[in-house]
Amino acid sequence: MDLDLTGKVVCITGGSRGIGFATAEDFAKEGARVVICARQSQSLKDAAEKILASTGQKIDTVQTDVTRVDEIDRLIAHLRTAYGKLDVLVNNAGTGTYKPFLDVTDEELVAGMELNFFAQFRVTQRAVPLMREAGGAIINVSGRSGIRGNFPPGSSCTGPAKAAEIRFSIDLAAELAEYGIRVNCVVPGIVETERLKLWENNALDKERDEGATDKLRREIERTSMRGRQRWGQPKEISSLILYLASPCSSYINGTAMTIDGGSFTKSYMTELHLQRDALARQP
Repeated sequence: MDLDLTGKVVCITGGSRGIGFATAEDFAKEGARVVICARQSQSLKDAAEKILASTGQKIDTVQTDVTRVDEIDRLIAHLRTAYGKLDVLVNNAGTGTYKPFLDVTDEELVAGMELNFFAQFRVTQRAVPLMREAGGAIINVSGRSGIRGNFPPGSSCTGPAKAAEIRFSIDLAAELAEYGIRVNCVVPGIVETERLKLWENNALDKERDEGATDKLRREIERTSMRGRQRWGQPKEISSLILYLASPCSSYINGTAMTIDGGSFTKSYMTELHLQRDALARQP
């Protein structure tokens, strides 16, 4: 399928790793002009080098903290000066806090809303003037905690922020339709990224070496899921993002698409605790 993305200007927040990196790499393979932003300059440099090596395409990087309005403004100014337009915006930057409700600090509450919902709102609001003339596509990346209660357990802080992203996407699609800008939301389940390791460490209440964590994860796959379900891969999420960014999805607007391989019969994090205890009892 020809996605017709050659030459399109694409900006991806949180683009240096995980889903954002996979998305940037896939857009580069399609011949798009890719701009990624993230907080850490070294992570951006590493991502750009990896994408150049794998695709032969150079991508643009802009160090940006999307919780800061002045840095968002600098990102948009760069897009306007360097490209004069924006065809695709992927709001991927996000975070999660997974702990009991009574343990959530005010700082975590505010930071979570800033990096999730506020960042998507602010970046989009400033990017739309670059998209209005020619139209385009906006894809907001949320998370399954936004539609499924207590997933993972301890989602009282993150779930509402992710839900706000979904509602924002649906409302925005109606408002921007007159400009030919489509807005959709991608709602991933559990994906093997750095964030998954954070969830696992939080659930285990301590740091574990990579081998032990991997053993635990595969044991859950073998028993609880009986081999029928697995964790998602970043490339599987990026494939949906590219489709929603392309003219191939021209009749899709204002949707929230869940991509999680099917519902789990048990909460992953609950099962993580159970398997942890079972493995600990083994000689």
